[in-house]
Amino acid sequence: MSATDLFSTLQLGDIKINNRAIMAPLTRARAEDHVPTDLMATYYAQRAEAGLIIAEATMVMEGNSAFVAEPGIYSQAQIDGWKKVTDQVHNNGGKIFLQLWHGGRACHPVLNQGRTPVAPSAIAITSDEIHTPEGKKSYVTPRALALDEIPEIIKGFKTAAENAKAAGFDGVEVHGANGYLIDSFLRDSANKRKDQYGGSIENRARFLFEVLQAVIEVWGSGKVGLRTSPLNGFNSMRDSDPVATTEYLAKHLSPLNLAYWHIMRADFKGEQNADVISPARKHYSGNLIANMGYDKDEAQQVISQKQVDAVAFGVPFLANPDLVTRYAKNAELNEPQPDYFYTGGAKGYTDYPSLAE
Repeated sequence: MSATDLFSTLQLGDIKINNRAIMAPLTRARAEDHVPTDLMATYYAQRAEAGLIIAEATMVMEGNSAFVAEPGIYSQAQIDGWKKVTDQVHNNGGKIFLQLWHGGRACHPVLNQGRTPVAPSAIAITSDEIHTPEGKKSYVTPRALALDEIPEIIKGFKTAAENAKAAGFDGVEVHGANGYLIDSFLRDSANKRKDQYGGSIENRARFLFEVLQAVIEVWGSGKVGLRTSPLNGFNSMRDSDPVATTEYLAKHLSPLNLAYWHIMRADFKGEQNADVISPARKHYSGNLIANMGYDKDEAQQVISQKQVDAVAFGVPFLANPDLVTRYAKNAELNEPQPDYFYTGGAKGYTDYPSLAE
């Protein structure tokens, strides 16, 4: 092993982590009335040996549900529920960030008391369908946000950041990926605005940077991360020049001194291809976490070659609570059970055996 490998420590801003195997944020639809449960606390605590756990997409404001049973961080009950999670993770020696999220146009009136979802522009998702209690439905055309509504959403992110601190998290990750609100401002397929939030990349990135600034006011930059997905086509997303967008973000994120920048390197749909990690590394001076499709060997390679500083694993952590131990021992991995990814309950959630078991 080189001195810098998957199992070496890393200073992520103000947080020192024990290894560079990050647990990627994974929506699992186990909250009840958008309140984190004791079962969720067990799930995260089982995975505390990750260098850092990034908890699942969590609603910053009421009325923006896109998954039926996803958690929020806008009520006292939710803060209390998350406090049980963070306490158990910390008791097991782990560190955990909360992912702050607004679903934007991926929300649906059926899940939100009939409210029309909001977005930078009135453009609907057409490539996917949404699961609702009434079955699969097409997405609706969102309502374009008025200029005077945008500060209220930024304030929502700031309040959520304050609530995450009250819930005992070690920091927060701003969700700027996968076609949700921030990403839909950022990429030009979803943003056709003619004001200061649309057009040039500088304008399209304005909302993201205003959110980051609000969250940094709460946490300090060294406990704030960002996730982006320059290539991902999920939720009908596309960017006319993802490499240029990545370079712009890299240069303008560097002065913020974030804990990290977490980049999804590929497209779920396999339609858009480019190298976004290399330009990010070239132009970004902070910690870079890469995600999507890495196995242990490739993670070791890109970390030892300093292409990235850490790698986030999704499905491997979902099925292997002790993934770091298994990687260290070259042990066999549990097979994931996709039928139970979003079903609720302990089956396929907290019942994956550890190596010891």
